[in-house]
Amino acid sequence: MKKALVTGGSGGIGAAVCETLANEGYYVYIGYSSSREKAEILAEKIGGEPLKIDVSDTESINSAVKIAGEIDLLVNNAGISEIDLFTSISPEKSRRIMNVNLVGAMELTRKILPAMINRKSGCIINISSMWGEVGASCEVDYSASKAGLIGFTKALAKEAAPSGIRVNCVSPGFIMTEMNSRFSAEDLELIREDIPLGIFGEPRHIADTVAFLASEKAEYITGQIIGVNGGMII
Repeated sequence: MKKALVTGGSGGIGAAVCETLANEGYYVYIGYSSSREKAEILAEKIGGEPLKIDVSDTESINSAVKIAGEIDLLVNNAGISEIDLFTSISPEKSRRIMNVNLVGAMELTRKILPAMINRKSGCIINISSMWGEVGASCEVDYSASKAGLIGFTKALAKEAAPSGIRVNCVSPGFIMTEMNSRFSAEDLELIREDIPLGIFGEPRHIADTVAFLASEKAEYITGQIIGVNGGMII
């Protein structure tokens, strides 16, 4: 049985990814930082295993990798955001966003990758954001971190390809998760008007894209940024 590690696995998108991969036959390590109960409930549901990992902490990464062992599929999904003016974000909050969204993904990948190289096989999927492609006002630090994840994807894809490892990126648009529960009904309607398909994305849309990119059907796809946004940034 192939093994997958999904960071941020207890959240909306992460949980959907974990469940979908389990249905595809993966043994899934559900990475979580603080939501232990959610991870345990999900693990029982899908037959996976909760794995505590704070991607912004090197010791936590090392401990998690030691427990999980060799991984066939790594999904770097953990992420945080902060909505405020760029000049109002404190240096501490800025570093936290970068450390979780970008640096953490890179450091975890750096630990997982050598075993993949030795096996000459493996798949890495990074979860970015459409704001990493076009930028978002009042989410400058978040946008920068997600743009960095896109650059990381493209560069690592080139470097890892000779070893038979594919690296791709999924770039979600507006997905209905707890992160977007802060919007009022009026705000949501204005956002909907900007989406050509006229509907909001759901976590399953991201999960299905991840499952496709991890499958043999995508064996000739690497270094790509797959937008799942209903046409919002055409």
